[in-house]
Amino acid sequence: MGERTPDLVIVGSGIAGLYVALRAREEGLHPCVLTKSTLTESNTRYAQGGIAAAVGPGDSPRLHFQDTVRAGAGLVDRPAAWALAQEAPLRIADLARWGVPFDTADGKITLGREAAHSRDRILHAGGDATGLRIEETLQAQVVEQGIEVREHAHLLSIGPTPKEGVSVRVRTLKGDEELRSRTLVLATGGAGHLYHESSNPIIATGEGVAIAARAGALIRDMEFIQFHPTVFRRDGAPRFLISEAVRGEGAVLRDAQGERFMPRYHPEAELAPRDVVSRAIAFELERSGDRQVFLDATAIPRERLLSRFPTIGHFLRGQGLDLSKDLIPVAPMAHYMVGGVATNLSGETSVRGLYACGEVSSTGLHGANRLASNSLMEGLVFGERIVRALRGGARWAGVPSTEPEVQLRPVPKDVPPLLHGRQLTRNGLGKLLWEQVGIIRQPHRLHEAVARLTQDWSVAERESASAGRDGPAIADLLLTGLMISRGALAREESRGGHFRTDFPRPRAAWRAHLGMRVRLSG
Repeated sequence: MGERTPDLVIVGSGIAGLYVALRAREEGLHPCVLTKSTLTESNTRYAQGGIAAAVGPGDSPRLHFQDTVRAGAGLVDRPAAWALAQEAPLRIADLARWGVPFDTADGKITLGREAAHSRDRILHAGGDATGLRIEETLQAQVVEQGIEVREHAHLLSIGPTPKEGVSVRVRTLKGDEELRSRTLVLATGGAGHLYHESSNPIIATGEGVAIAARAGALIRDMEFIQFHPTVFRRDGAPRFLISEAVRGEGAVLRDAQGERFMPRYHPEAELAPRDVVSRAIAFELERSGDRQVFLDATAIPRERLLSRFPTIGHFLRGQGLDLSKDLIPVAPMAHYMVGGVATNLSGETSVRGLYACGEVSSTGLHGANRLASNSLMEGLVFGERIVRALRGGARWAGVPSTEPEVQLRPVPKDVPPLLHGRQLTRNGLGKLLWEQVGIIRQPHRLHEAVARLTQDWSVAERESASAGRDGPAIADLLLTGLMISRGALAREESRGGHFRTDFPRPRAAWRAHLGMRVRLSG
């Protein structure tokens, strides 16, 4: 780790991890950032839609709060939503102070609108390259300030130290190392790429959640996976997210016959919450047997489209399509992990010394369905709160248990195999989740997924334990997939990003967070 032991170790180099590192340095702390890829690779850089904050005329934190609560399908923790809405303008000021080049017109920041927002409050940088511009700016600041960054450091396990603190075991290009710090901040991102069809980069496989669960952390709401309605879909072509902001500018969805269908599903049509739009498309595809629907932006002026969405326009030109003239083939795909490691409003988990923020965490902010463009802001607001807690030296509060709560245990060695066949590979896991724990969930498929994943995770867990956690292991990916599947089987209702055919409506008895703990022994 160099000559000086860090005051805090941050695992992850997206917006949440880099923000915590920069603010910690400003507060006189010595942070170290670990990233399993390179400093330039994270989910943040692919965020096209923008970042939400009530900074425009006619807007207010209260309106932003109300929109967040409404989108969350009855499960939003109001204090978390209020914290984000109230503090978002301050965090935008931080980004501007560090040099993020937000788009302007006539000297004023331009604001867009996305689904389920009642006001224009989405800030952009470089049109549809917002995540990339933020990430590049924060990376440059990290380098300029000389913050220690260790690339290609794969997190293997988390544990306590003999004294108060957290031990982190990582695999680097030089071999395995154990790092110790008083504080560990987990900012490892989501799990979207566990699914066969995904908008996420290959690094988004959710092992941070599994490793935290194995260390004893409470996990929450893993059944709520948000599927993005409009991801470019063509056989043989790369998957590419077509920002919700395109619909915010006036694009509509059409079926293979050219008919617009969203008005049949929701009064706000294409600007309905993401879960509604994704399910509507899924139902249309199931009815028609097609593999994609089409996004029609041809009614929007060409100059406005191309200036607002240069990245999307460039990608489509590479596919022989013109955003302003052609119908764009799209389908819903796994996009965002709503649940994660349970935290309080200061980012504390149920494991002393372990904090979490960003997509890997579950603050209760998103409820059952994330409001568009709240994700980048979540990393900033709760990252700031972590730094504030560390600076203030507040007494550790942790996270209370939830009710209901599911316990996950490996299958004992002497239990006969539940299913036959080879252990799932990463690709096999992706197909299983997509086919059996996807947008529309059926009870028999959920039972099959849980049985298969429980068996395979149990075998992988024993093998990795006997090999000294010779990871980054398939056991971590299988455990994350199992937590998603087990949560989906346990929640006997439909709410937000979780839809079951046998319980197609929300149920009052399930208006609660679903906790989950992993018990490896005892």
